[in-house]
Amino acid sequence: MKPIQLISPVDGSVYAERMPLTIEAAQAACARARAAQKPWAARPLEERIALVKAGVARLNEMQDVVVEELAWQMGRPTRFGGEFGGVNARTDYMAEIAAETLAPTMVEDSDKFRRYLTREPVGVVFIIAPWNYPYLTTINTLVPALIAGNTVVLKHASQTLLVGERMAEAFHAAGVPEDVFQNVVLDHATTETLIGARAFNFVNFTGSVAGGAAIERAAAGTFTGLGLELGGKDPGYVRADANLEAAVDTLMDGALFNAGQCCCGIERIYVHESLYDAFVEKAVAWTKELKLGNPFDAASTLGPMAHTRFASVVRDQIAEAIAAGAKPLIDPKEFPADDGGAYLAPQVLVNVDHSMRVMMEESFGPVVGIMKVSSDDEAIALMNDSPYGLTASIWTQDYDTAAAIGAQIETGTIFMNRADYLDPALCWTGCKDTGRGNSLSYLGFHSVTRPKSYHLKKV
Repeated sequence: MKPIQLISPVDGSVYAERMPLTIEAAQAACARARAAQKPWAARPLEERIALVKAGVARLNEMQDVVVEELAWQMGRPTRFGGEFGGVNARTDYMAEIAAETLAPTMVEDSDKFRRYLTREPVGVVFIIAPWNYPYLTTINTLVPALIAGNTVVLKHASQTLLVGERMAEAFHAAGVPEDVFQNVVLDHATTETLIGARAFNFVNFTGSVAGGAAIERAAAGTFTGLGLELGGKDPGYVRADANLEAAVDTLMDGALFNAGQCCCGIERIYVHESLYDAFVEKAVAWTKELKLGNPFDAASTLGPMAHTRFASVVRDQIAEAIAAGAKPLIDPKEFPADDGGAYLAPQVLVNVDHSMRVMMEESFGPVVGIMKVSSDDEAIALMNDSPYGLTASIWTQDYDTAAAIGAQIETGTIFMNRADYLDPALCWTGCKDTGRGNSLSYLGFHSVTRPKSYHLKKV
């Protein structure tokens, strides 16, 4: 068995190395989680909520270390801090709605019958977390799972090996029992074996379509619940009545923040012909203000991509598009830190169409294509011409117009005049190759619980 290495995008060095668990050790960890689940669920809800919130509070106390480690692990500039704003907001909201969401629903309570519905924890929840927003994506499932009375086994991506360790450290220090929340290092074969052996009652995976397909194959015939968020190719549509300045600022930030490494990042933009030239001009100017550099440099607003192989995919997409007639509007020489490796200059492409991979396949990098449209119908058709469906951003001045367009778009979330954001009160979900399942909102609790009916009769 080989060690799993974390290669830092900052300088190409081995930043961390961990040995994956043997199958026997992994099975033992799952058995401990199974044994700990019922005692954890038997604790009062208020106690579980308090312990989870205390764990998040302990995590906040590690902010300085976490921010530095994130820069080393996946390249995000330290000037942006960690992910604590979202972590805290999502934790607070899910804790706030827990009692109401998990409370029994009484149908009848009479001298003859008591009929009601409850929600019970599913048992052991397995979280397979990604590297791009490693704390936020974990919190989305970890918090409701623990609050609802499940135990959790967390496996983080190799690119962010230290994240799971920090989270376990924080939650254990706050009083969450070690067997209730375990961080593990597993290889793919062991992961698939555990899923196939019904070691878990629910698996939440965030990652690639290929990864999601592998999880489904491993779980085939086990009836294990799955939550799969498998990426996107999220569009923005700028109508003729849009606020141009706001649209440029939000959509370009949505496209390029975190080096474009966001599941719900903006990867393609459709602009009404009346605003197209002005939008493109302002988008290019906005992009040229970015500073690509070492994430520890306070001036850097764009760090390296998490791995050279990820940057290589984006470079290939850009090169293919240009060869097919696309026009690049950013000269990479304006970003001297671009080293042909993990450090990649941002790019804005025009003269693009849907025959190009850069407009159809997930890029997950600092590139965006912009197309001109003449009507809502044309924009809707283009937005739906995608194998993915996570979010869509519509820029208009009218709620009803945005809702009417949104009703015709095959996606999980419709934004009006914003993008690249998760509202904890709203369900995070997707369709098509983006996957299936729900997190956040009251439906996030439904994912990690199951309904149970009580039909009680007096005789």
